[in-house]
Amino acid sequence: MSRFLAMRSGKTEKGSPMNIWKAAAVFSSSALVVVLACGGGEAVVRTAGADQPNMQAAREHLLQARGSLERAEPNKGGHRERAIELVDKAINQVNEGIEFARTH
Repeated sequence: MSRFLAMRSGKTEKGSPMNIWKAAAVFSSSALVVVLACGGGEAVVRTAGADQPNMQAAREHLLQARGSLERAEPNKGGHRERAIELVDKAINQVNEGIEFARTH
């Protein structure tokens, strides 16, 4: 009876998974996530000073967000002001990242 229950639970008597395909599915899914996170498998080689279209687009979006925050009503318990400070810091970080890419 215990062997039957072990087979129904998908485990051998020693407790290891009976189906190796589960491990393969987890591994391949993880590998896919890593590939997509690294640019979808695209090999991109950039030279120093190359265009930074994604960073420039991010900066534009941050500038637009800052404008929206400036136009918002200041009745947010200080959160609007804090958000403006954080967006300013993010803009500075993007600018520093663009500059770093230009010199390295």
